[in-house]
Amino acid sequence: MTLPVEQYPQLFAKKVENLTALFAPFNAPSLETFESEPEHFRMRAEFRIWHNDDDLYHVMFNQQTKQRYRVDQFPIASKLLNQIMVVLLDEIRFNELLRHKLFQVDYLTSLSGQIVVSMLYHKKLDDAWTEQAQILKQNLIEKGFNIQLVGRATKQKIIVDRDYVEEKLTVDGKEYIYRQVENSFTQPNAKMNIKMLEWARSCTANSEGDLLELYCGNGNFSIALASQFRKVLATEISKSSVASAQYNIEQNNIDNLQIIRMSAEEFTQALNGVRKFNRLKGIELSDYECNTIFVDPPRAGLDQDTLNLVQTYDRILYISCNPQTLCENLEQLSKTHRIERCALFDQFPYTDHVESGVWLVRK
Repeated sequence: MTLPVEQYPQLFAKKVENLTALFAPFNAPSLETFESEPEHFRMRAEFRIWHNDDDLYHVMFNQQTKQRYRVDQFPIASKLLNQIMVVLLDEIRFNELLRHKLFQVDYLTSLSGQIVVSMLYHKKLDDAWTEQAQILKQNLIEKGFNIQLVGRATKQKIIVDRDYVEEKLTVDGKEYIYRQVENSFTQPNAKMNIKMLEWARSCTANSEGDLLELYCGNGNFSIALASQFRKVLATEISKSSVASAQYNIEQNNIDNLQIIRMSAEEFTQALNGVRKFNRLKGIELSDYECNTIFVDPPRAGLDQDTLNLVQTYDRILYISCNPQTLCENLEQLSKTHRIERCALFDQFPYTDHVESGVWLVRK
């Protein structure tokens, strides 16, 4: 697999042109743009495993033709991911127990040098598999990899020591620690994530009052933004992400951030008095003076009730993985707020996907 690296500047310029046009109806200022590294930028990848007699190898499928193609190197992925994907298959190619009915391998790497590999099977995993996986892990450690292994099958998850990496990101000169669990959402382009965090911090510099964040995940943004505010209240529905966020709060010595396990829709209902939730016991929402809200919603954007809630705040920081739904939301938000700043973050080079951000202030 090869990348058209020489075409990256033109491809990036086209994304800038398209997003600028999308934002034009909202009287947006000049777009702040952040290019990705042209290769080795992606920290995670998933591959199907194809068995051919005594051989096995990684494959992917063409989205248009559905045809499979062999992948021995994956230049969009980190150098560490490329190294481990070769060595891992070399280690298990002639191990009948580890390769039997193995159909997928997921890799999660980090700038900190840690790796977690998840091996997915069409069979029940037993003690014999665990024993061989422990040997495999030790062999990979001896080859210089800081690695964790996870085995997955139907209704099974076997963790060989740990199922996460601890990422370290330096944001505005300060190092932050983030636990990232396999099979949970993490920002795929780590260096672009740093640029997003620094941009979000620059937007919220000299803020007064408190911050409300919806869809906080493992605390990626809320932890980096906590020092900008008196207090931060954040919501997330995923149990594993909330657990990681709580760990990350402790590891980064954050003392003004509270995470609630609720969806954005549920929290909106709670604020509007539509429903009462036991999960809010002991939390006095009236103690928070949130005049800034941060949202990083799914591709579908904000639902109508949450959009109405967001519009009540003086300042809105909106990170979007889908500029189409962002602009749909901006049709309402622009009636009460102006776009003070906007940005394009090229999380996904060589694709049509665009990550964008807008900083809105009440008119």
